[in-house]
Formats: sequence, structure tokens, C-alpha cells
Amino acid sequence: MAYMCSESPFSSSSSSSRHRWNYDVFLSFRGKDTRKNFTDHLYTALIQAGIHTFRDDNELPRGEEISPQLLKAIEGSRISIVVFSKHYASSRWCLDELVKILECRQKIDQVVLPIFYDTEPSDVRKQTGSYAKAFDEHEERFKEETEKVNKWRGALAEAGNLSGWGLNNEANG
Repeated sequence: MAYMCSESPFSSSSSSSRHRWNYDVFLSFRGKDTRKNFTDHLYTALIQAGIHTFRDDNELPRGEEISPQLLKAIEGSRISIVVFSKHYASSRWCLDELVKILECRQKIDQVVLPIFYDTEPSDVRKQTGSYAKAFDEHEERFKEETEKVNKWRGALAEAGNLSGWGLNNEANG
């Protein structure tokens, strides 16, 4: 399924200067990897700084697609912070979020800030290491949906080329 980033009804162009933002920041992360440590600390710090931040606190049930509310939260955020962790690519929902985030980056100039948490940008960009293993499983599971898998690969390659922060071996985030 392709997700299209909506443009503001008040804008005739895709310029972010006319877009109405509902959130300052959207956090994209793999809950099992970082919810109880790094992402929790980051979210708390953003909120304490007065930054209106969206964090999905609900785990998505298996077999379900990203909710329309989550897609709207991505579209309505000025900045997306993507926390790439070892198992980020094993989640199809994280990958769908990333595709949507990068579409919004192109269409409404959303700022995307990657954080490479215990993973290397080159693993994200080239899908090596744990990312290669995740894609072996995706290619097996989504044999009939090669376009979807290729879209995920392209999104990771693009995001892995963005300037971001590397956090390795950080105690409790």
C-alpha cells in the first residue's frame, strides 16, 4: 500500500512554511529495542523542553496495518526523529512509517533526524548486519509484494545517507 503525504489545504505548493503542524516532533522507533530506555528518555526530555511530541505508545497488533491516526500524526509533524536500532528493520510497521516520513520530507519539507542507536548508518543504508537478516525474512514473507520490499530498501538507503547521530554502547540510553 502506498501512503501519500497530504499537503495543507491552505497551501498551493508543498512549502512547509504554510503547512499547519499538529506536532513539533514525531518519534519513529522499534518499541522492543528502545521503548523502555533511549526513546523513553528522549521523549521525556523533549516534553520537558516544551516540544509537542508524538510517540505511539501502543504496540500494533500482528497482521494490522498502520492506523490512519498514526499516518496523520506523521503528516502533521514538523520534524521526525527516527531511532534506527538493531531490529528496526524487522518491523514492517517501522518500515512503513519510514516510507511515509520520507514522502513527507519530499512533499512538505518535513525535517528528518536519524539516530543510529547501537547500529551503523552503513548497516541501514546497505541493509547489512541485522538489517540483512530482517530483509531475508521480509523477502520470504512478502514474495508477492516485491515492490513493497523494494520501497523499504530504498527508504532505508535514503535515510542511511542523512546526517544524524550515532549512539553506541550507551548505558540505558
